[in-house]
Amino acid sequence: MNAPLTNMTNSQLLERDGQHMIHPLHHTAGHNAGRVWVQGEGSFLTDADGNRVIDGLSSLWNVSAGHSRPELAEAAFRQMNQLAFSSSYAGGSNPPAIELAERLAGICYPGINNFYFTSGGGEATDSNIKLARFYWKAKGKPEKTRVISRMWGYHGVTMAAMCATGIEGYWKAFEPRFPGFSHIPSPDPYHYPQPEDGSSQGIAAANELEKEILRCGADTVAMFIAEPVQGAGGVIPAQDDYFGRIREICDQYEVLFVADEVITGFGRTGKMFALEHYGVEPDLIQFAKSITSGALPLGGIGMSDEIAETVRGSASPWMHAYTYSGHPTTCAVALATLDIIEKEDLPGQAASHGEAMLQKYRDALGNHPHVGDIRGKGMMHGIEIVKDKATKEWFEPSFGLGAKLTKAMLDRGLYTRVRSEIICSAPPLNTDEATLDRMVEIVRDAVIEVLGS
Repeated sequence: MNAPLTNMTNSQLLERDGQHMIHPLHHTAGHNAGRVWVQGEGSFLTDADGNRVIDGLSSLWNVSAGHSRPELAEAAFRQMNQLAFSSSYAGGSNPPAIELAERLAGICYPGINNFYFTSGGGEATDSNIKLARFYWKAKGKPEKTRVISRMWGYHGVTMAAMCATGIEGYWKAFEPRFPGFSHIPSPDPYHYPQPEDGSSQGIAAANELEKEILRCGADTVAMFIAEPVQGAGGVIPAQDDYFGRIREICDQYEVLFVADEVITGFGRTGKMFALEHYGVEPDLIQFAKSITSGALPLGGIGMSDEIAETVRGSASPWMHAYTYSGHPTTCAVALATLDIIEKEDLPGQAASHGEAMLQKYRDALGNHPHVGDIRGKGMMHGIEIVKDKATKEWFEPSFGLGAKLTKAMLDRGLYTRVRSEIICSAPPLNTDEATLDRMVEIVRDAVIEVLGS
């Protein structure tokens, strides 16, 4: 029998880990230099060797209220002592799930008042794809099955969600992808070409959707899915006029508009839900991550009143189900998380601190010869590194920019992720100002170490 894991060093634990665990995005060479985290507190993580570092990405964009919140542990304890689990399949329910759906109806977009729960974001994507197909069949348009999404969009890596995800690195080992999925260019204000006639870049980028709908045939397209701010693809906020035009196109061609708010939901961008910035409502929404501040796995979808009535009025059941949908313990923790979000005004903190932090990043790195763009919305920021500012050319993959920057930041006490050429920054929404300032300093110093001053 192996020795207990307590009091073992980071390297000893990684050796044990390597004997039996396969990890998400598994890459043995990279993992061997990893960290084993043993404690989280507020905006900090501590590894097995006692190194305490800033959690600069809220772990995976999800620990929005900070680590080790006693309110969440207490909510889970109370619920598990009363009813840890029960099935929420049709014919069964539980009070925390009912109350959570009621709470969400009160804070979500006005036209979205009905919810289906999942275990995470990838399941939420698959649920919306299936719901869109179910809806159009019920409306007598069974040929509307296609899904359109965007390059650099991330919607999860279950098989259907992976097909919607617009990051090629997630496809290659698992192709062929399912038919019926296509991608339009990201509206990325830094890279999307400016229209030669001087018209709006945001409208031109949105019109890519109309072109794709017409290419596919409007009678075949079920839904368009988009993150209000593209997260894992490099923190890309859309232009102010982009989503208004997207809404018009979806209405014109009878395409359901799905807002993927898995990262942006529950305050990350400075609003409870991010499409509020654009004055637009979706037909469907999906969420996860911050609804429990990462304490337990929970996600879900919200649907417009009209779609919900179509589901309820259908002669045939919606044959879609997950064992842990409406899990009473995870729903109880979500309710406690919503209490924290509202009591501490986490969206307000994200708005004020996030805007200040964005300016500090620009002041610290805006003149660096290899920093091409610094962008963000609320408490999510992207610092894009380029080889040449004039051409916006990236460094060759062989340069290993992402790995070098990640190591340089971690050596200085900041744990975050780099999308090859984009440093992603998204700490817990209640991170104090001194810690945020230290993050900016570390990012600046890491960039200078790797690329010069």
